Amino acid sequence: MRWFSQVYYRYSKIWKVITLYFIIAGPGLVVMIADNDAGGITTYMATGARFGYGLIWFLIVLVPVAYYVQEMTVRLGAVTKRGHAEAIFDGFGAFWGWFSLADLMLVDWLTLVTEFVGMTAALRIFGIPPYLTVIGVCLLLGIIVLNGRYWTWEKIALVFCAFNLIYIPGAFIVHPSVSQVVRQGLVPNFPGGFNGELFFYLMANIGTTIAPWMLFFQQSAVVDKGMTEKDIPWGKFDTMLGSFVTGLVGVFIIIVGGTVLKGVDIDSAGQASRLLMGVNHYLGTFMAIGLFDAGLLGAICISLASSWAFGEIFGWAHSLNNKIKEAPWFYANYFLTLITAGVVVLIPRAPLVLITLFVQVVAVTLLPAALVFLILLLNDKKTMGEYRNTLIQNILNITIVVVIISLSSLYGISVLFPKMFQ
Repeated sequence: MRWFSQVYYRYSKIWKVITLYFIIAGPGLVVMIADNDAGGITTYMATGARFGYGLIWFLIVLVPVAYYVQEMTVRLGAVTKRGHAEAIFDGFGAFWGWFSLADLMLVDWLTLVTEFVGMTAALRIFGIPPYLTVIGVCLLLGIIVLNGRYWTWEKIALVFCAFNLIYIPGAFIVHPSVSQVVRQGLVPNFPGGFNGELFFYLMANIGTTIAPWMLFFQQSAVVDKGMTEKDIPWGKFDTMLGSFVTGLVGVFIIIVGGTVLKGVDIDSAGQASRLLMGVNHYLGTFMAIGLFDAGLLGAICISLASSWAFGEIFGWAHSLNNKIKEAPWFYANYFLTLITAGVVVLIPRAPLVLITLFVQVVAVTLLPAALVFLILLLNDKKTMGEYRNTLIQNILNITIVVVIISLSSLYGISVLFPKMFQ
């Protein structure tokens, strides 16, 4: 009986820990997995098609980078009980507050366009016209947010996160050479040498792994969920797990692209899905379903990031726990952003592919400013107290900013002086 009691106590304790995690889980997993959005899928697939397995190591390096950036929003949101836009306004004044908001709204809207590009392309493979996709997505996302509870919205979003894993079995279908993946992908190298194209792909991969909207989204989600200081360790673990999953999925997508589409010019994930459909019907189907899910999950998060920030700045009610009559401007902004982005996709001959790749580079170019604000806020001893950045955290995050600025500068130089890196 004593043995049984000890086993029961041990497993009941483990179950309580798991239950507690599932209560706290959400913001970190959702924001990180949503980062594998339609633009991200295009970037990973194009990276594999262009460089094979050669840049897998770079994506692996970005996993801890994404974690160290995003976990700061967990601490800042839990301690201050303010969203990121509000924190910037309070900490740096109106000028920088409006600058960050304008930055966010522009990039978010452009990114949301890319989500619709991916979703319409994915369902077009199954014969569904774009206008039906846009209408259906807007209605679905409207129903999800109008339920009046953050908890319900988050659990629905986590279900869509699970579908993002569909890319993993897709990689096994193509039977990649494990030895080649290890030899070519895990050893740091720069395939093709230093040139503008390489810098572009490096920046695009950074931009799809760490984006300004993610900072705003996760901090506002932490506040809307009601997380406090005691929840910070769980929030950080949630973010770490999400970082690992998003990196893992990205690696498998690169493997698919590098195995089947090496040497093919890929300009969209929709094009890649159609090509893969010709190679293997199940593989193409997996890729198309995953692309639609990625776009949908990205649209869910990005549209909310803008609405949360807008509500914070203007002092409007801005919680998913509010009914539409309690927060009319919050929901008006949400639907306006969503519908206008969807309409762009329906414009004949709109440069959708160019927008998709351009957004990733614009996002990473504007990212350093957002990171500098975040680092400064996390070093405010009066506000953050024991939760402020440590010396090691500051060194790591400042290094991230310096590397991003360096890559942006090198890319600019390569465009102005293309022969310099040949």
